[in-house]
Amino acid sequence: MKRILGSITLLIFITLSNLSAQGFAGNSPFTFGEELSFEVSYGWLNLADAKMQVSKRPQDQNDKPHYKIDVYGKTKGAATIFGKVNDNWGTYLDVETNLPSVSYRHIEEGKYRKHEFVHFDQKNKKATMKLFDKENRNLKETKDFDLPGQVQDLVSGFYYLRTQDLKNLKEGEAILIRGFFDKEIYNIKLIYEGTETIDTNLGTKETYIFSPQLPKNKLFRGDYPVKVWVTKDQNKIPVKIKANLFIGSLNLDIISAKGLKNN
Repeated sequence: MKRILGSITLLIFITLSNLSAQGFAGNSPFTFGEELSFEVSYGWLNLADAKMQVSKRPQDQNDKPHYKIDVYGKTKGAATIFGKVNDNWGTYLDVETNLPSVSYRHIEEGKYRKHEFVHFDQKNKKATMKLFDKENRNLKETKDFDLPGQVQDLVSGFYYLRTQDLKNLKEGEAILIRGFFDKEIYNIKLIYEGTETIDTNLGTKETYIFSPQLPKNKLFRGDYPVKVWVTKDQNKIPVKIKANLFIGSLNLDIISAKGLKNN
């Protein structure tokens, strides 16, 4: 159970970030001040709350305006008995290009701590990672990486997906995804599975369904263990994620959506 709790936010945001296609549609369906809230459950047990939050105003990076986007995951209730999780992933997303300039992770899982910043030079295909100590005060390590081209990070990838024109996707079509995470480049297939109408806390929604092919691991079951439902409207928000584990399944369901650009 502790391993499942420690993987909650990683599952959510690797899944979401893997949903980034390779072209920019130019008309952002999200805006400053958007806030999406979710509940994470395992069977009958409500494990955690998760939130995806866009800053209320532009943030400057390299003299250019950026969306500052934070994603939070925190265990709650009886789930904290197995180990507390209080994680924050974030990105500074260039308003013009929808590419990340900086990504960061603040991880608190039990006694484990990690504070990491990655600075991207998308033009020159470089990334610089800076790792800080447990108190996030002193720099412990700096490392440079060569990139194969433009990349997304854990958080930026999902918001990049939302800029895409999804209407022309054909069922079964595979999209190759490229992202940078934890010192490595990931190339993952994303399978479009069609559409489905589902009931959510926001009402009945028509959705697109995606299944990312995740790297082999001992936590998930099958080649395509995760399904993501994204609304088939102008906002393109995630309303449900289901992950098949070797024992049971993990579910993430939307609870509320505030500050949407398109009402």
